[in-house]
Amino acid sequence: MCTVLDVVGMVHQDAQDTMQRARPYILMEEDATGQGRMLVLDRNWVTTRQSEPAGSEVDCMTEILPHATKAGE
Repeated sequence: MCTVLDVVGMVHQDAQDTMQRARPYILMEEDATGQGRMLVLDRNWVTTRQSEPAGSEVDCMTEILPHATKAGE
């Protein structure tokens, strides 16, 4: 089992790097505005929520979906 880290509020690239360093999470990503935009330059986005709550215990192969918006939105 793995403990999910809190990456909300982080630059999206840093959030992904932090989670990948900690465990072999399966990370997906999604535009939190619902516009379906692709997160091409992750450093221009901020993680606003995540599919699994921080501190929860999940199977280490659970897909984690960080949602992000462009910085300044």
